[in-house]
Amino acid sequence: MSNRVAIINHGLSNLSSIARALERCGGKVSITEDPDDLAQADRIVLPGVGSFPAAMANLSAKGLDRALQNEVARRRVPVLGICLGMQLLADSSAESGQTRGLGLIPGEVIRLEAKGEERIPHMGWNAVEILQTHPLFAGVSPQADFYFVHSYHLRCSPDHVVTRTPFCAGFVSAAASGSIMAVQFHPEKSQKQGFKLLSNFLAI
Repeated sequence: MSNRVAIINHGLSNLSSIARALERCGGKVSITEDPDDLAQADRIVLPGVGSFPAAMANLSAKGLDRALQNEVARRRVPVLGICLGMQLLADSSAESGQTRGLGLIPGEVIRLEAKGEERIPHMGWNAVEILQTHPLFAGVSPQADFYFVHSYHLRCSPDHVVTRTPFCAGFVSAAASGSIMAVQFHPEKSQKQGFKLLSNFLAI
């Protein structure tokens, strides 16, 4: 099985750590901002940190938004969104006003609401509760801890929710829709369980 993985560079990511992690798991990784490269990839990763509006503007300016949408529609290429990348896959975000997203996972991105002594941004290790079977989490320990850094989260239909995390009354920490997969945490920073998840992605 070929494992050509295109990591989309939209200018708001630290790409070296996810690239190294995917290579360690057996991926043949390229980092690209060329829309034409997506057609040659067996899998696509959309990472990101920072601002949703800025990331969408960068994707649009480079034609990467349309290229990604086209590849999903044309051949159902497996896509993994990570952190901000998860949020960009949604229909829209309320960050800094209302901004349209890629529309690949039905839902909207909203700000976390702290309860009691909880602090925003949500930063550090936290558990994920697996709510439905999905190959991305095959062999991942139930209630495994993953590493998070974020202030916003995806709100979507229960049909698309794969895991939830018990923070701010609970939020969606992984979601899926067809060939599209997304995680709010950083698997590349989540040690053994994170590498297992990335290996699973390369096998899908």
